[in-house]
Amino acid sequence: MSKQFDVIVIGGGPGGYIAAIRAAQLGFNVACVDEWENATGGPALGGTCTNVGCIPSKALLQSSEHFEQAGHHFADHGINVSGLSLDIGKMLGRKDTVVKQNNDGVVYLFKKNKVTFFHGSASFASAKDAQYELKFAPSKSGAQAAKPEEVITGKHIIVATGSVARALPGAPFDEEMILSNVGALRMATVPKKLCLIGSGVIGLEMGSVWRRLGADVTVLEGLPTFLGAVDQQIAKEAHKAFTKQGLKIELGVKVGDIKVAGNSVSVAYVDAKGNAQKLEADKLVVSIGRVANTAGLAPEAVGLVLDERGAIVVDGDCKTNLPNVWAIGDVVRGPMLAHKAEEEGVAVAERIAGQHGHVNFNTIPWVIYTHPEIAWVGQTEEQLKAAGRAYRAGSFPFLANGRARALGDTTGMVKMLADAATDEILGVHIVGPMASELIAECVVAMEFRASSEDIARICHAHPSLSEATKEAALAVDKRTLNF
Repeated sequence: MSKQFDVIVIGGGPGGYIAAIRAAQLGFNVACVDEWENATGGPALGGTCTNVGCIPSKALLQSSEHFEQAGHHFADHGINVSGLSLDIGKMLGRKDTVVKQNNDGVVYLFKKNKVTFFHGSASFASAKDAQYELKFAPSKSGAQAAKPEEVITGKHIIVATGSVARALPGAPFDEEMILSNVGALRMATVPKKLCLIGSGVIGLEMGSVWRRLGADVTVLEGLPTFLGAVDQQIAKEAHKAFTKQGLKIELGVKVGDIKVAGNSVSVAYVDAKGNAQKLEADKLVVSIGRVANTAGLAPEAVGLVLDERGAIVVDGDCKTNLPNVWAIGDVVRGPMLAHKAEEEGVAVAERIAGQHGHVNFNTIPWVIYTHPEIAWVGQTEEQLKAAGRAYRAGSFPFLANGRARALGDTTGMVKMLADAATDEILGVHIVGPMASELIAECVVAMEFRASSEDIARICHAHPSLSEATKEAALAVDKRTLNF
């Protein structure tokens, strides 16, 4: 007889493990199936985010930032460094330690909340008696390798299988010369020349890491505009900063043949002016987006509907076409963000319990952890113009912020957009120091439908970077105090 559960979550990434924990908190008998493995074949819970995404990239961004500060900026503070050298092995080792700490943290949380964990893969087998049978295949290595396949049964199924990197046609990832985010995070040596295709979050963050460590980095972007989803005033400020740092960014290119020969890879492309170009590099990182991961899920076994892109079709509540089958995170519509997946996971667990789980897609923050950081929530100025909505804009530069001056990091600004009639905040866009932390105040404000005047009237600590947010709110009414 198969093992029976109230809720089975397929996938242990940010959406999946959070959904499992919340369902367990609500009194359900919960199981979670995840196949990620560590170097020794043990479980590596946390999904792409923890293993080859958000967490390791931030670890390397921090390490590379320290290296750049020591080499180029400590002298401004009267700190003289001589004989600076790089131990890339130790840096990667620290990154791996940070990843393992997060992996182990999820294992602990499962034990604490009495979530049953299955290390391996799960696929749909059948639907009968208002329940779903899943075929569980144990991990191919590690402690469960010798165990046979088994069937587990659940009343509710939450699919949280995430996404995988999209490859260029004719240039599959080998993770040695042509790299996805996986290979980009584990290069054992700093390449002399690095080419990145795609100037999105992954491209810019990985490009920043390896440029700081000494690589000559070129970013090729097919779109004619830089960071098209970002408010263009902010994007232009970021582009200027990245170019000054040494990132070479070419926009409007059309990539052609990619060839690997020995220890180099060549990329043929046509530039924005129509000229044929060829770039030779030691490594190529392709970051042109991600696609839903449904491989091996066997949706056809139960009639689960996918869209033309391979994503699972869901409604506004994350319900699929099948009763009691839900899907969340990167495997469904919406932004591929870890925190979006987490919120959907909580909401689905609460809906299963008969509660009113809710996710406000209009107040999901976005962050790019480059230097300067870029963060935003709500609508851009371009979107408001396209919608014909009357608005007022206010901005404040970090150049005029006392804390930013003390930090020696005055690049960028805070920009606030508010409704012309009601003054409700419609969007906030930040490029500059600690933008990832500053955006939280703006998310809270928008969630409570605050006005720019509300932010302008709140006392902010001095000196702090958050004063730039207050000043941007004052600027909406053209009454800044420090600029």
